[in-house]
Amino acid sequence: METRKLTFTALFIAVGVLSAHLVYIPVGVAKCFPVQHAINVLLAVLLGTRYSLGAAFGVSVLRNILGTGSLLAFPGSMIGAALAGILYARTRSIWGAVVGEIIGTGIIGGLVAYPVAKVFLGSGVGAMFFVVPFLVSTVGGSMIAWLLYHTPVTAFLQERLGQRGR
Repeated sequence: METRKLTFTALFIAVGVLSAHLVYIPVGVAKCFPVQHAINVLLAVLLGTRYSLGAAFGVSVLRNILGTGSLLAFPGSMIGAALAGILYARTRSIWGAVVGEIIGTGIIGGLVAYPVAKVFLGSGVGAMFFVVPFLVSTVGGSMIAWLLYHTPVTAFLQERLGQRGR
């Protein structure tokens, strides 16, 4: 079962990295990436916190290596992935994962991005410069995840993972 979970996580990482070339919103030094937020929510629900967090880290590393991301991808995705997984585990509701992703990425991640941008990217913009676009991106991505969760695709993935009725 562990191999299957790692394989699904790797597939989601591949989708995250490949879609970076197609779907992103540039905002100054940040690149808003709604697909990443959908991945965070879906993996939090399907596999749990450590897989969601691991995928967020993997996508961030690969996007930075390939030049399609910035250092802001780390706080912008990893905090949301962690909080989505934690709140899903506590609520057992897709809404818990959605709220965790939005608060984790949009608010906490946006605030953490400010010192990262200031120290490592030399940006002099204020913290709200990151919170607003991060919120827009994560709300959009989280709603995409919510919609996908209610399709046969999620049921198919749950069946393949041996999670019927989860």
